[in-house]
Amino acid sequence: MKPIHRQAVIERVRYDTRKAQLIAGDDFWDGNNWERSGRNTFLYKTKSARYFVVHQTCWEREQDSLEPLSQDEAISLFESLPEQRVEFEDAFPGVSVEEA
Repeated sequence: MKPIHRQAVIERVRYDTRKAQLIAGDDFWDGNNWERSGRNTFLYKTKSARYFVVHQTCWEREQDSLEPLSQDEAISLFESLPEQRVEFEDAFPGVSVEEA
């Protein structure tokens, strides 16, 4: 499924997918569909460098959700999502990456 527009005010901060950059997701074609068991996860970064995740579902008794993340939580999620739309350094400027 494709990312949908979501907006929420959480702790007096407005999160809006239309104003944020989609930096990663799990929406990849597996040969049958784009959905992961009827659910998808999308990670966003706002212009003010706040991170949030949108969980989408196509199941009738479930609801889509939006949740703010700390930078550390966003990094962990970014690293686990298969479709990274930007480079790590662009998603998390100033975070050092150690060479193996």
